[in-house]
This record gives sequence, C-alpha cells and structure tokens, in this order.
Amino acid sequence: MKQKESKKRILVLILAFVGLCMQTAVYAWFWFSVYYPQVSKPRVSQDGYALGNGLKLYFRGHLLILAIYFILLLFFSNTYGGLKIGYLRPMDVFFSQIFALFMVNFISYFQIALLNNWLVPVLPMLEIFVIQLAIAFLWAYTTNAIYMKIFPPRELLLISGVYPVDDIERKFNSRKDKYHIAKKMNISEGIDAVYKECLGNYDGVVIWDVPSQFRNGLVKYCYGRNIRIYVMPKITDVLLKGSSQLHLFDTPVLLLREYSIKIEQRAIKRLFDIVLSLLLIVLSSPVMLVTAIIIKAYDKGPVLYKQIRCTKDRREFKIMKFRSMRVDAEKDGVARLASKNDSRITPIGKFIRSCRIDELPQLFNILVGDMSFIGPRPERPEIIKQYLEEMPEFAFRTKVKAGLAGYAQVYGKYNTTPYDKLKLDLTYIENYSIWLDIKLMLLTVKILFTPDSTEGVEEDQVTAQKNS
Repeated sequence: MKQKESKKRILVLILAFVGLCMQTAVYAWFWFSVYYPQVSKPRVSQDGYALGNGLKLYFRGHLLILAIYFILLLFFSNTYGGLKIGYLRPMDVFFSQIFALFMVNFISYFQIALLNNWLVPVLPMLEIFVIQLAIAFLWAYTTNAIYMKIFPPRELLLISGVYPVDDIERKFNSRKDKYHIAKKMNISEGIDAVYKECLGNYDGVVIWDVPSQFRNGLVKYCYGRNIRIYVMPKITDVLLKGSSQLHLFDTPVLLLREYSIKIEQRAIKRLFDIVLSLLLIVLSSPVMLVTAIIIKAYDKGPVLYKQIRCTKDRREFKIMKFRSMRVDAEKDGVARLASKNDSRITPIGKFIRSCRIDELPQLFNILVGDMSFIGPRPERPEIIKQYLEEMPEFAFRTKVKAGLAGYAQVYGKYNTTPYDKLKLDLTYIENYSIWLDIKLMLLTVKILFTPDSTEGVEEDQVTAQKNS
C-alpha cells in the first residue's frame, strides 16, 4: 500500500512539474521575443532627449525573472487547486488553472512595467494567457487520463453506525472515477466481523458515524495494519484538531481555549477589513449604482433588502443586500432559506445572485464593524433558534464575528447541510491564522464563478439536519 501511494505521489509531482514548466516556457518565449526587447530599448522623449539606457540583463537576470514567474505560478496553482491531479475532476483542475494563470500574469505584467519604468503593451500578455489556457485544458484532461489509467478507483469498505448511509454513499459515488464503495457493513453485525472484513482486498475503509466506543478501536486497528481510513469527524474531533499541544513533564496535554483568535490577530483582521472594504466600495460603486437603477426600474420596489442577522455572541444587526426576491417574498413572516428554482426570486435577482452582486452592500456592514470579510455567514435569529433545538453546538460558531465569506462557503456549497457547515465553520475558528484569512480571500474569488455554490437548498433540507 505504501509503495503504491508513493508511486501516485511521484507521478502527480512529475505531471505538475511538467505542466508548470510548459506554462513558464510560454512566458519565457514572449519575455525574450517581446518584453525584454521593450524594457532593454533606450527610452527617448518626444523632443529627442534620452530618458534612459534601458534595462540590460545577463543570464542570471533572465533566470531570476523566469524563476519568479515559476514560483508565483506554483503558489497560485497550489492555492487554487490547479495541481490536484486525480483528486479534482479535470474541469475543476482547468478552472483552477484559469484563476492561477490570471493572477500570475496580472502580477507579471506590472512587474515588467516596473522594470520598464512605464506601462508595456497588454496584447502580448493576453496572447500568453490564451495560449496557456489551451495548454492548461489539454494538460488537465491528459494528466487525468494518465492518472486514471495507472490508478483505477479505490475499492472501499463502508462501515456505518445508527444513521443512514445514503448521504455519504452518494457523495463517494459522485466521484466514481476516484472511489467505489465495494461493500457496506453496519457495526451491528459485530465488531469482530467488521475487523475481519477490514483485512479484505480493499484500498481503504470509510468509518461513517460509528459510535465512539467502536470507532476508536476501529481507527487503531486499521492504523496498525497500514489500512487507509476515511473518518467523518464529529464536533469534538473538529475542536480537538484546533487545540494547542502542551507537555506536563512527560505527559502530552491538549489545550482547547474558549477563544482561539488572539487579540493581535483580531486587530490585524479589523485593519484588513477597513482597508479592503473602503477600496472595494470605491471600485464597485459603478456596478452598485447600475444594479440599484435596474432593480428600482423592474418593479418600483426598494433597492436594498435589510434583514436582522446575528454576528459575534449572537448580537443582532441589519445586513444589507440588493433585493433579489419579490417584495412580498416573506409576507407570511416565516423565515425560510431559498430553494432551487425558488419562484420568489426575480429574473434580475437570479442574475445578481449568480454573480454575487447582491452581496456588495455588505461591504458597508464590514466597514462599520458588524461583519468581517472572512467568518461564518450570519444567520437569522429564527433560524439559529431552530438549529439550536437540534444542534446545541451551533452556538459555537458565534464565538467570532460573522463574515461575508467563510470556510463553509469555500469548501462547502449553499446547500451543504447545517451540521456539515457547522463543522467547516468550527474548523476555521479553531485553526485561525492571518494566512488562512488571506487564503480564503483568494479562494473566494474562485467560488464567485462556481455555479453550485449559489444553488438553493433542496426542499427536504430547508429544515436543519443533523447527521451525527
């Protein structure tokens, strides 16, 4: 098993390196043929006076320029998931590559302009981007085909407890190119029978909602025999994962704080919120103005939709959004989540929701301090009360300020169950760092263009669900 996994890792690294080298080679070609002649050419004023001798680079200088491009491409590709061959679908890998290439080429353009002491032609950089997109598309599908040819889907044993396995089985089966549930067993069949089955010809074991007294033994049994384990964490597991490790003499101790985000981190986070919200308000003001005019012209109703939401410590505030539903969407006074094909959403509302334009007024909520850019999404008091009746742990997510986007929005979907969203939000709270905020901000740009992250919930998910 170890040898097989090592071969997989080596293959992925080689394919990723080849892809990065091909993209860097495209940039290198344009650098030497277009941009370096531009920056090395002496600059002359309109009156004929020399303004500079231009930039002269030798081998090491050119190597540094290309190395910077390669490192930036590696960083953004890794951040957006553009190198996750065999893990993500080919189209998802290609989609991630688009964002990585855009960010790198955007930075590189201004890097070249800085070397030139003035702006350089944009068209060659657009040509680089188009060529790289074609390479990225072919690379994503070719590498996936190579990976799947060498490494077929993993054969898995699914071990379950009290709750139904339909949900987790559906999620694994949605990636039939990567996983195959070969057999299902319930813990009620006897722990000895389960142990014996784990030794079968499987590539891994899925432990789904098994009671702790059996799960702990199962994990140690499989770990001791080098059997791959997929465990669905419970709330306690998520909290412990974010704990600090101490040593009391020779005894390891896990310290779980009641509030894990330090005061200096909160100060930096607030500074980011103020600066970025002001900048984005200025940049997006034309879009907000046009959106407001269109909404008003459509049905003469109010442009903004204000709603009571809860932030840190369940403090209530009025969140602002561009109105995307009919004026009488909740005339009965009952709070409900938007569902798929919701008839209450206006045609304009569908567009601004899909493009996330409806969220732009929340920049003002961030500026005044009601919200942060990154944090658990603020919920309505009525919905929080409903969730707390089934999940008392839902109160844990209010330990930090609510956010415009968060861990659950990046790694989940709009229709992810409340219990799974809670686990994702707690993962953010218990593993907080400034870098995590920056990473989630970068990934949020990607999900703005991901359709399934804007879907409504299924009708049977409108009510909070608890799966563990």
